[in-house]
Amino acid sequence: MPDQEVEWETALVPIKDWLSKQPHLPNDVDDILLRRFYTSCGQNLERVKKTMDLFFTIRSTTPELFTKRDPWAPEIRQVFDIADMCPLPNKTKENYRVFIYRLNNPDYDLFNFVDAIKTFFMLADTRLTEEDDIPSGEIPIFDSNYITLKFIGKINLAILRKYMLYTQEAIPIRLKQVHIINSPSYIGKIFALCKPFLNPNVAKLIKFHEPGSDTLYKDVPQELLPNEYGGKAGSVDQIKRYWMKRVEAKRNWFLANDKNWAVEESLRPSANNDEKIKKVKDLPGSFRSLAFD
Repeated sequence: MPDQEVEWETALVPIKDWLSKQPHLPNDVDDILLRRFYTSCGQNLERVKKTMDLFFTIRSTTPELFTKRDPWAPEIRQVFDIADMCPLPNKTKENYRVFIYRLNNPDYDLFNFVDAIKTFFMLADTRLTEEDDIPSGEIPIFDSNYITLKFIGKINLAILRKYMLYTQEAIPIRLKQVHIINSPSYIGKIFALCKPFLNPNVAKLIKFHEPGSDTLYKDVPQELLPNEYGGKAGSVDQIKRYWMKRVEAKRNWFLANDKNWAVEESLRPSANNDEKIKKVKDLPGSFRSLAFD
């Protein structure tokens, strides 16, 4: 066995041992995912424990996002049709993975906020459980070209709140930068919805870039981007279709995962009920979407 594999096996032993003694948590967790937690938590076992517990708890308390996830379902297909979610093929010299996320259709009647977040997390799960080349950090780029003030009316506040908590506190990645490109003058009004849920450390990572500017390239090498952005990574459509196939190939896993990663709250030891877990369980199940004319 290669030295790196031996090191991983040794590192994961205490995590697996802890997990086996948590009656409320799933035990059948992929080694690749455990590696992600170990790496993203700075190899700190106590942080790993708290983050993993929060990860599974949020998933179990948000069935709208983490159950009934069939890649062939019409609502999931529609999200892939109207939105581009593209982990880019090449990483930065710092070993950071770069992403492009954007709407490609301005017709908001086709857009469902809950379905879009669900699909986003399906793509994330595909990466978390299959990519053993773990990046040192992540750089999402959100293209707001088709985002107007009417987008506010599509947002479900309860889902937004859990999305923000999950992506900032629970998912095993290390955010290094966040870029909003083609940022319109009114982006502040939309950003104001997210601000109450933003971790101050994450807020510091966000940069806005005006339409037509090249300021993004100061942080992200242009050649890493898709052809449409002046890069050499291939077309957005090519990259997206590659990832769609990866998600579709994982269909049986998604259908089984509804139950495999569930938390049994009745079996939770009282010592594991820390403040973040309590906050998740106290969140309301749903808010209506905002009304906006």
